Amino acid sequence: MYPELLTVGPLTFHTYGLLVAAGFLTGIWWMARLGEQEGISKDDMYDIAFWVVLAALVGSRIFFVIVNYPQYLDHPLDALKIWTGGLVFYGGLIGAACAMAVMVRIKKQRLWKLADIAAPAAALGHSIGRLGCFFAGCCYGLKTDVPWAVTFTNVKTIAPMGVPLHPTQLYDSFNELTIFLILTALRPYKKFEGQLWWIWLGLYAIGRSVVEMYRGDPRGTVFDGALTTSQAVAAVALTVAVTMHIWNWRKLTARS
Repeated sequence: MYPELLTVGPLTFHTYGLLVAAGFLTGIWWMARLGEQEGISKDDMYDIAFWVVLAALVGSRIFFVIVNYPQYLDHPLDALKIWTGGLVFYGGLIGAACAMAVMVRIKKQRLWKLADIAAPAAALGHSIGRLGCFFAGCCYGLKTDVPWAVTFTNVKTIAPMGVPLHPTQLYDSFNELTIFLILTALRPYKKFEGQLWWIWLGLYAIGRSVVEMYRGDPRGTVFDGALTTSQAVAAVALTVAVTMHIWNWRKLTARS
């Protein structure tokens, strides 16, 4: 793969950073597009999306640095180099949720209506951003002999070189793209505000847990190694998503 796309004088354009930026911009654009269809002005949607995406970026980086803090003890300023790789999805989710809660009050919008707008946009943007992980070599998979295994040979890659690995970055990208298509198909038929958000969270938790089984990079574990940290978080996320979906569905049934 190509961790560095282009070098112009002292400037180096990292493929990871460019694709993550492309993912964020695409997510903002899609969020604004859906918001306009829901009667929210583009200006308001761009304001909301900007702060939600910024909070997601900060949250995902903070989470990564916390989990991998030993490597930053001697070089703390490296924590700012997000263009070289190192974002954690669930940290970004927490940051985005906090920003959304604040922005709905400022813009006088309904939280779960906005969450349904954000869910497919997040899935689409994340699917693009994961391609950046593939080019950088981070989030790499276990050694394998499957026909679609990838072998990293660039000396600047983060992944082990010369070894066929599961392309887990592409698995996760495909997972989010599939969820985006599902949410887009279900959107005209949603029954309550927040439904798309909970479906996205639940489906991502399931897909991410499966992908974790094939990850080869340092993961961090809980319960004596029974689960990776991300699988444990995914289990909580899935439980919350299913519980909230059932609770809202029962409320809807009771009203009717």
